[in-house]
Formats: sequence, structure tokens, C-alpha cells
Amino acid sequence: MNNISDVTLTTHLKSLARPQQTPSQQIGDKFAQALKSSIAGVNEAQITADRSAEQIAAGETKNLHEAMIRLEEADIALRMMVQVRNKAVEAYQEVMRMQV
Repeated sequence: MNNISDVTLTTHLKSLARPQQTPSQQIGDKFAQALKSSIAGVNEAQITADRSAEQIAAGETKNLHEAMIRLEEADIALRMMVQVRNKAVEAYQEVMRMQV
């Protein structure tokens, strides 16, 4: 019974030690996490495509179809990420142009 109260007290003290986030901060954190995971996914697609191209060039694999599919997937993912970035920059510029 003593261990349970210790865990509860520790948890309570930890929650008091760190400041509570507002809902907008929580949304911002979730957005940042989603953006990071998207960028990591695009990076992984690029790495996989590069590896496939290297294998084709080195003659390690004869499967040209799959290598081309990986290259196209990486290209599309990168193009989409660039377009999302462009839209975010446009939105930021529009907000900065607003008069208060």
C-alpha cells in the first residue's frame, strides 16, 4: 500500500513541476510532431530511392521496375512536401500583411 501512495505522490509532484500546456500549445506540439514525421517519411523515401538507384548502377539487382517505382514515390513525396511548405509560407505572408 505504501508503494502505491509513493507513485501517486511522485506523479503529482512531477505534474506540478512542469507547467501545464494550453490547448493551443498542445495543438502546436501535435502539428510539429506531424510535420516532423512527414519530413522523416520523405527523407526515408529519398534514402530508399537512392539505395535502389545505387543497386541498379552497381548491377546488384536486375529489378528495374521496383527501383523506378521507389524513385517516383520519392519524387512525388518531395514535390508534395515542397508544395506544403510553399502554402505555409504563403499563409504566413498573408498573416503578416494583415493590419491590426
